[in-house]
Amino acid sequence: MAKIPTKQTVRINGARTIIRTSASGKIMTKPAPPMEWELQAAQVRALRAMPTYGKQFLLAGDQNAAKRGSRAQQEAIAAVMTPGEADLRIYLAGGQIRMIENKVGKRRLSTAQKDRHAALCKLGHQVAGVSAITPADAASQAVSLVQGWLSVA
Repeated sequence: MAKIPTKQTVRINGARTIIRTSASGKIMTKPAPPMEWELQAAQVRALRAMPTYGKQFLLAGDQNAAKRGSRAQQEAIAAVMTPGEADLRIYLAGGQIRMIENKVGKRRLSTAQKDRHAALCKLGHQVAGVSAITPADAASQAVSLVQGWLSVA
């Protein structure tokens, strides 16, 4: 009788690790990619460390994809938590808002994100995508984006 292949993500010595078991019973492990919130947290740290933070720009973030219980989900909806909202909002001097949407690796935008980002763009708000596989790469891309936005502001 053939076994069913399995895949699970666990913590081994504090590190997220993917364990795969093949139909033949072979066990393979590899480091799991970071969670999207880890990319965002690295970006926030890097952006707040910029000398222009608080002088030429501020930021705010969302975590619409966070897992919630039914009550917390109802509260979020009642408080206008909007599906598809970008992960980071960058408030530039002169009343401009730019946004950053994070994806780990080759993950794609959800339908809600595509719709929301298109609606924001129709109103003149730019949403930039960052695809990264490490928090350091995500932070570097966010800093480059903000530096570019500041140079044309």
